[in-house]
Amino acid sequence: MRACLQSLRDCRNEAEFEVIVVDNASRDGSPDMVEREFPEVRLLRQSTNLGFTGGHNLALKERAHPHAALLNSDTVVHPGAIAELVRHMEANPDHGVVGPKLLNPDGSLQYSCRRFPNPVAAAFRSTWLGRIFPNHPSLRAYLMRDFTHDRPAEVDWLSGAAMFLRGELLDIIEGLDPAYFMYCEDEDLCWRAWEAGFKVVYQPAAVVTHAIGRSTDQAANKMIIRHHRSMYRFYTHRMLRRKPLILRPPLALAALLGLSLRAGTAIAKNGFDSLRRSVQR
Repeated sequence: MRACLQSLRDCRNEAEFEVIVVDNASRDGSPDMVEREFPEVRLLRQSTNLGFTGGHNLALKERAHPHAALLNSDTVVHPGAIAELVRHMEANPDHGVVGPKLLNPDGSLQYSCRRFPNPVAAAFRSTWLGRIFPNHPSLRAYLMRDFTHDRPAEVDWLSGAAMFLRGELLDIIEGLDPAYFMYCEDEDLCWRAWEAGFKVVYQPAAVVTHAIGRSTDQAANKMIIRHHRSMYRFYTHRMLRRKPLILRPPLALAALLGLSLRAGTAIAKNGFDSLRRSVQR
């Protein structure tokens, strides 16, 4: 978080903005660090974990400016990124969501703009199938690996790790869907942006580095369950509504069974890996 806040401090001359940090009852001393080292930041301490969605919705509610940006604490904003995103928003009033190019810490591209998922892509993404067949056409299409990522483009959705939101859009959709504790809330927001008549756009002239965090085995299993619940909600509450009414119940059941199998396989693998490590000690 320190590196993120320092990068924002270094960009203060690019635009007028405020920084709001919502602390979800953390115990690592980070809120004290924010208070001590970054007094210009507005810190909202919470006694319970509101989740990714709840924390961001609180910040959106408390913001003083019409537009807003969602930004993970494990990011570093490159010089000029904020100025570029503001310029882009001002020049394109029909663009509701704009996302920068995301880089991994080693400088490689992070696939942050994507197409809405399909069942085949869901089966391959972040599973053993995806590791065996990393270039499967459905996975390549989902991650937009057929796109050069070096020019602006309208996309289905953008990673919530860093995205700029137009105030008029937020007035209509009223923030992130609180039914998502975390995961898929960014897909859902972009889906609703398109439905509200706004475009979702990838803008690589703005650059942000994003270090994706890692969880312990125990936390990873909880995250797996939450992720698959969110995937099921997004599919049934958004994508399935575009299917004929008669097909919705069997498709919902198929999605439930498929996602349950996917989650169960991932949890079983975590258990096997944990057991193997304990035997090797």
